[in-house]
Amino acid sequence: MKTKKFADIAMIAAVYTVLTLVLAPLSYGNLQVRVSEALTMLPLVYEPSILGVTLGCFLANLIGAMTGLNPTGYIDAIIGTMATFGAAYCTWKFRNVRVRKLPLLSILMPVIWNFVFVGAELGYLFMPNNLLVGTLVNGTWVALGEVIAVIVGFILIRVLDKRKVFKNK
Repeated sequence: MKTKKFADIAMIAAVYTVLTLVLAPLSYGNLQVRVSEALTMLPLVYEPSILGVTLGCFLANLIGAMTGLNPTGYIDAIIGTMATFGAAYCTWKFRNVRVRKLPLLSILMPVIWNFVFVGAELGYLFMPNNLLVGTLVNGTWVALGEVIAVIVGFILIRVLDKRKVFKNK
């Protein structure tokens, strides 16, 4: 891996981690708008960002669990990270599937992955006696927050892409 790509991945991971931890009251729990998830739109224009957002998510969830900021604990370091990796990877894979010139399927990937994985995690933790309802209720709240994050992220990456901040080479 080239040094620049490695540095980009580290920078993306650091930004994701810091944003999540600084905005901890919004970042964790069943009602969350994780602003750092806006970075899951970066794979639309820069493949190495998949690793950056995944590493950032892992670190934010792990540090959040270690410091008590993340009420879901260490399970979120695994489940939440899997959701972010799957979302970022699928965002990259579906980036060329367009609906009226918009990469709609890619934009929806973080919403769908977090609805399923984080919704199930929160359903298991907060409503273990009714996992299906817990998953649907918590997944819906997470998905609503995720919609806000990906809209912000899509606007952000359009600006960054026009300025050629990230280049795939």
